[in-house]
Amino acid sequence: MKTTIYEREYKLGKDGVLQLGRSTLIMGILNVTPDSFSDGGRYNDTERAVAHALKLVEEGADMIDIGGESTRPGHEKVGAEEELSRVIPVIEAIHKQAPHIPLSIDTYKAQVARQAILAGAHIINDIWGFKDDPEMPKTAAELGCPVILMHNRRDRHYTDLIEDVKRDLMESVEIARQAGVQDQQILLDPGIGFAKDYDENLQVMASLDQLVALGFPVLLATSRKRFIQTVLDAPAQDVLEGTAATVAYGIAQGCQIVRVHDVQQVKRTAKMCDAMTYGSIELERI
Repeated sequence: MKTTIYEREYKLGKDGVLQLGRSTLIMGILNVTPDSFSDGGRYNDTERAVAHALKLVEEGADMIDIGGESTRPGHEKVGAEEELSRVIPVIEAIHKQAPHIPLSIDTYKAQVARQAILAGAHIINDIWGFKDDPEMPKTAAELGCPVILMHNRRDRHYTDLIEDVKRDLMESVEIARQAGVQDQQILLDPGIGFAKDYDENLQVMASLDQLVALGFPVLLATSRKRFIQTVLDAPAQDVLEGTAATVAYGIAQGCQIVRVHDVQQVKRTAKMCDAMTYGSIELERI
């Protein structure tokens, strides 16, 4: 089976470039929230958040994803002002100390996305795939930054799970296109753990190659997710091997970015996978 690898360059601001097609990129997770499912409250002050971000980079992160609102099941929504007060000081501080590190803002609010990009972030990571805030597509187009469109939905009634996920993702792509976002700036995320139960998460994992075939690079975010905890019968902080297994499987199916908490260990996993995937004569580059 050939693994499809998309060779893309994503422009980051005036000078930076994010290069896909040479190796798997590692996105380190930085939650500046009091209630995230795995690390809530650990990095919700600027000094600790910046220190952790720099540690993730030292461990091998190629970029940092910064979130100011928990998206765990049952989370409480926060307003834009509160979210901004959490993320902007952290973005500014990281950008000042490590301006070469790409930063992603994990938000579905256009106001937060705009201020974050202006403060030094480079990428918008929207868990609602441009389907929550009607201002987000236009904002992203105006900013000209890369966007990650994640699969999510409020209606959990699937007719055909994989076909529905593919259709939902392409609806997000079309929303982005209509607003003026270029295809070269779009990445997709299958939304593991969002609007899917245990069996559905496993089905999507088993069908990642079909999502890669939609024509856009795919980011896989499985780190410490509940379906892994269920399989291993272990708490979130004790499922590293399970996360690594999903990462290895995802890379083999064509995912090119992985979003993780345990950067150092997953970086080693990805490096071994890359030796087989990116170095294979069966590689199909697009």
